[in-house]
Amino acid sequence: MRVSPSRLRPVLRSLSAALAVAAPLGLWSGAAGAVVRGEVTRDPNGLRGSVVRIESTTGEMCSGSLIGPDLVLTAAHCVMRKAGYWIVVVDRGFRQRRLRAIAAAMHPDFVPGTTPETQPGTDLAILKLSERLGPDFRPLDTRNGGEIAQGDNVAIAGYGVVAENRRSTARVLRQARLVSLGELQVANTVTVVADRSTLAETAGAGACLGDSGGPILRGGPGGYQLVGVVSWSSGAAQQGRVRTACGGFTAVTPIGQHSGWINARAAELSRFEPGEAMPAGPRPSRADWTGGR
Repeated sequence: MRVSPSRLRPVLRSLSAALAVAAPLGLWSGAAGAVVRGEVTRDPNGLRGSVVRIESTTGEMCSGSLIGPDLVLTAAHCVMRKAGYWIVVVDRGFRQRRLRAIAAAMHPDFVPGTTPETQPGTDLAILKLSERLGPDFRPLDTRNGGEIAQGDNVAIAGYGVVAENRRSTARVLRQARLVSLGELQVANTVTVVADRSTLAETAGAGACLGDSGGPILRGGPGGYQLVGVVSWSSGAAQQGRVRTACGGFTAVTPIGQHSGWINARAAELSRFEPGEAMPAGPRPSRADWTGGR
């Protein structure tokens, strides 16, 4: 069932007020799996083979998607700090394995900041792993990302917390079903998705801390299509005395309009070997880095 556009327009008009509590995801220190009101992923043939966790030497955590045997697509704000980065994958027995990120490429339009209002540009980055993953893992296809139309049903997956004050719940993969509310223009242009039952008016399913960089997917098990990357979230339009940046809407960077950059940089990074100079690409970014500390 698709949501009527007439039902969505009042919600979109209220989102500007909710921006007051919006916050970037995934940039926090300390111990902390994940999507608010999501279901834990226990299928060995499911998204555990495609969705990864990103951890830095400064204690920050995000999520990401495999787009190649040794490539991860994530949000640029997840890797904008000078640090070492590790990719944590989960095998079919749900045993964790850590791989080092040896290179990264940020979208050249991205401008580092601390909030959606001060962080314009395209919030995308690609990480190169220290080794290739085997057939136990299933990269997601980015070539047919397409657009996320208003009313489209999508899925979200990530390793973040279930609530801002419950950081011990992170590092478990969860997923949920959401619906697109359409496009929103702040410092950058994002697509807004939310819980179908609440439409961001009251608290519902969505992204929270640690889910940044995670996938927005179309389709279902065995046929998921990667269509976007989680950038940030907000609280619901109606909140109590305790303000939160989770449970409202999730801001997504659609990948369809950036498929040229993703495919070009992925091809360059797939050929990159440790010790080589970072490939510049047609539009080099000063935020590109190699190695890690």
